Amino acid sequence: MFPTRSLAIQALTDIFSRSARPKAALAALAGGLDKRDRAFLTEIVYGVTRYRDTLDWVLGRYMKNPSKPGAFTQNNLRAAVYQIYFMRVPDWAAVNEAVEMEKSSSSPGKASLVNAVLRSVLRNKDRVSHPFPFDDPADRIAINTSHPKWLVKRWLGRFGEEEARRLAEANNRVPPLTIRVNTLRTTREDLISLLVSHGAACVPTEFSPDGIVLKEVRSHEELSFADGLFAVQDEASQLISYLLDPRPGETVLDGCAAPGGKTTHIAQLMRDSGLIVAVEKDGERIDMLRANLRDLGVTSVTIVQGDVAQMRGAGPFDRILLDAPCSATGVIRRNPDVKYRRKARDLADYKANQMGLLRAAASLLKEGGRLVYSVCSLEPEEGEEVAHEFLKTAAEFRIIDAEAVFVRQFSAQGFVRTYPHRHTMDGFFGVAVCKGK
Repeated sequence: MFPTRSLAIQALTDIFSRSARPKAALAALAGGLDKRDRAFLTEIVYGVTRYRDTLDWVLGRYMKNPSKPGAFTQNNLRAAVYQIYFMRVPDWAAVNEAVEMEKSSSSPGKASLVNAVLRSVLRNKDRVSHPFPFDDPADRIAINTSHPKWLVKRWLGRFGEEEARRLAEANNRVPPLTIRVNTLRTTREDLISLLVSHGAACVPTEFSPDGIVLKEVRSHEELSFADGLFAVQDEASQLISYLLDPRPGETVLDGCAAPGGKTTHIAQLMRDSGLIVAVEKDGERIDMLRANLRDLGVTSVTIVQGDVAQMRGAGPFDRILLDAPCSATGVIRRNPDVKYRRKARDLADYKANQMGLLRAAASLLKEGGRLVYSVCSLEPEEGEEVAHEFLKTAAEFRIIDAEAVFVRQFSAQGFVRTYPHRHTMDGFFGVAVCKGK
């Protein structure tokens, strides 16, 4: 009766009960939908994921244990409350769909429970309105923006209440689709002209000279007329390649390469000359990397399946990029499920792995060469602390600043940082170090 709503509940169950990623869950279910239904499905799935804990707090006012009825009913209720509070869906329609969905489920007896809970939500909607009032700043931000309290407390200590709130709220906004022009085949000006001629509203990125922000397009699939002329890549990620500043003819190592956004950007900056060794452990991600190289016409990349920490004797390389695995707290706006996957104790584990990778990569750099360490994390343990600890035991390395002015303006003491709430781009950390005098 409500096939799109049914798919949304299935996707949410896959995300919260089976640890599926939202993008993968949607891709597996949305293939046969038209553009309108796909947009509705995406809104429900990503919206509920962004506000899961907020929705559960609302449900907790009318149920002793919102999870007790089971995953299907809990996600059905979450979707309905999300529609009631955050979408322009008539209240009666949200309730009716949820009740009918429950009747068609394997446990139709819960339909009366769903109806009673949602009727209570509606009766109190004006009195219990979002944002909800709390005396404690950590509760106020954590519950209203559905962020884990441990992370909110960290941000309160670093940024203060006002900025911590703005950061959390920025994480819940739908990010724009940002692409990078493939300068091996066209220019940014020509690509913008092509996009505009097809009705795609867009503007150049404010800082990166290669980026374009699409104002209304949400998926690169809508840009099939420009296949091969662009890659999907946030502006902050583009700045990291400029921090590396690779030159034509050099030998470059990309230590954690897939899916290839930075790899292909490095190739563009090198005019596809020289050699880029792209290292990746995951076979499936290598397939993505290989496809991106093919689509963009990049030929200067050699793919190596393996771990950069095990590449003893390789090189030496003129430049090395280590975009290390991390907590991904800087890309929550694109991957809202990250909020529920990470624990405070994870940061120490990530830091230990990052230190090992950085030391291994540094051993492969030539004298006078440049190494860039980067992570899409907002947390100092994975950024500044890694850099400081590395430099304590690597006296032959020193921090150097970015050549490009548009990167240097994000730099403090050589550490490059971007934030979603300050710069309307993903949160990244980057530092460049040089070997030798």
